[in-house]
Amino acid sequence: MTTGLCPADFKPSERSTALAALREELEGIPSTTDPQQLSKLSIDWHTFSPVLSNKLAGKRADIAYFPTCEAEVIRIIQACVRHRIPLTPRGAGTGNYGQAVPLEGGVLLDMTRMQLILWTKGGIMRVQPGAKLMAMEKEARKTGWEVRMAPSTFRTATVGGFISGGFGGIGSIIYGVLRERGNILGLRVVTMEAEPQILELRGEAVHQVSHAWGVNGIITEMEMPLGMAYPWAECIVVFEDFLQSARFCQRLGESDGIVKRMISLHAWPIPSYFVALKSYLPEGSHAALLLIAENSLEPLADLVKEWGGQITYTKPAAEAGKGITLMEYGYNHTTLHARTADPSLTYIDCLFPADPDLKAMKYLYQTLNPEMMIHVEYLRLNGKVTALGGQLVRYSSEARLREIMQIHREQGVHVHDCHDFTLDSLQKKDASNRNEQLELKKRTDPLGLLNPGKLKAWIDWQAQQTTS
Repeated sequence: MTTGLCPADFKPSERSTALAALREELEGIPSTTDPQQLSKLSIDWHTFSPVLSNKLAGKRADIAYFPTCEAEVIRIIQACVRHRIPLTPRGAGTGNYGQAVPLEGGVLLDMTRMQLILWTKGGIMRVQPGAKLMAMEKEARKTGWEVRMAPSTFRTATVGGFISGGFGGIGSIIYGVLRERGNILGLRVVTMEAEPQILELRGEAVHQVSHAWGVNGIITEMEMPLGMAYPWAECIVVFEDFLQSARFCQRLGESDGIVKRMISLHAWPIPSYFVALKSYLPEGSHAALLLIAENSLEPLADLVKEWGGQITYTKPAAEAGKGITLMEYGYNHTTLHARTADPSLTYIDCLFPADPDLKAMKYLYQTLNPEMMIHVEYLRLNGKVTALGGQLVRYSSEARLREIMQIHREQGVHVHDCHDFTLDSLQKKDASNRNEQLELKKRTDPLGLLNPGKLKAWIDWQAQQTTS
């Protein structure tokens, strides 16, 4: 087996020599070695986790490059392979798991300057990875379309980062998550080899690279289907009883005649952290934050009445893009708002089982409250409405945090370990997908230089090759 060396393996003089040679070869491509800028570029929002904050402290690239085209990406790859220097790709850095943190130094490949929208036609958009989802949405709406889904960081998040590190988001209650068949049509990928290959992956093959953190190829273009644009109104519905609010959200998700883009549920006291929404969130109430098509507001009101809720806030679609937007209170923006008020808070990422009786949710709410506060986003997974948990936890120790995660598992809740920086621990795919990603890495990154240390399956495979 051929294995790669990285700067950490070199003696100081060898490390310096390799990086100097690389910089000379890549002269003309925008770059920086400024320590402060490198420190900012070498982190993401893994700081939501005190565990990751400790494990990843001090990890920093030696140099960052900002390619503006695929040809420059290829030049950077060739130089890194030639000098055995690791390369970690990143977008806007809005991920939460340390995907963009360079564990072994080397080159950080910032893709945000490759931001062209290449073409739009027939409800399909072809873009470069640095295109912001908000810019894509704006462009799509010119012809009556919109992006199918986006994270709560849609204003700054790039589509490349979303595909490489994301799972689902606002819009997933309609279209499911990124891995669902048809939500990514094609990816153009450059391999990490002395003579890089250009792969055009289509159909199910795209998932060998999607949600893979750039461990097995650099995405330089992507082809995405769009959704029919709706005028989205914003609503807040409050309940006195938490389980009643959860039943309402589940029923709303299953009401196919009511068109919705987001169902975000927050048990009290989470709403108390939403300072700008305070006047719409009565003390002690549990809140559902909703994006609803304007032509569905009447049946929504009927459903709210049926389940004993109260609509405290409605903003029409014409006003929804101005000022406060509820899109920036769901998903991991919930954690951001909460941590602004209380930096000791962290979170747990999980999927609840399909259960009309809400046994697991009821048990966790009654057992762990107030140490843990339930926050769930409703989405479609394999055609069924599912609650994706982003529970807020009052952090005391890593041991206690893992006890709480184990309590979830004992209740049949699937936990994604967002306090581990390896893809394998957080992967929301089945084993076959993980195996496909490993097999592709063997072919596309034979020296193991792409985002090293993030794929445990590769580390284990290397160890087997060494001992065999």
